[in-house]
Amino acid sequence: MQNSFSAPSAGRLPDPAAGRSPPVAGQSVLSMMIDPVDEDTTPFNDAPTGEWDEEDIVFLHWRLLKEVGGLRDPATPLEEKLDTLRWIFTEREKESRPFSFVNCLNVVGCSPLSPLPYFGRLDADEIRDAIQCQVKFWLNATLMRYPSWVREAVLRNPTWIESRLSKNPQWINEQVKKHSVQGDLFA
Repeated sequence: MQNSFSAPSAGRLPDPAAGRSPPVAGQSVLSMMIDPVDEDTTPFNDAPTGEWDEEDIVFLHWRLLKEVGGLRDPATPLEEKLDTLRWIFTEREKESRPFSFVNCLNVVGCSPLSPLPYFGRLDADEIRDAIQCQVKFWLNATLMRYPSWVREAVLRNPTWIESRLSKNPQWINEQVKKHSVQGDLFA
């Protein structure tokens, strides 16, 4: 018996009609991934069984893809956005690893247990291109929530800011608080 995590055997593709409806006309795969699904209809079972069944694992792949939705929310912390972008745009040699962005797209797109309609294998680069077209807007929307000195620091030295955030995700918040308590010494 073949599970949805292995490649289909020659000539056998997953049956899109197996318990799933086709995508709604005009709805992009990206919007299906990031738009909320009614939580009451999600297949995740919270009962502590100690074992994960295949449906739970497919749902976990889907939940990881839902993180992409945080990119467009200005309230999502900068560190979360950067972490999600690192996951999406990871090195090619890591794409075959379990729970990689590419693997999540394949599992959610092809499994009959997915909470999304069947859409089959996707070209991850096309999805990345669609995300890349919006990234600047999404990051700017988040940066506008911070004081101007934070925005300037991020634009001047993004690598340094990212390294600080990777060590301490609350680093920017701590700096903002520190500046608000101390005030600008040169004002």
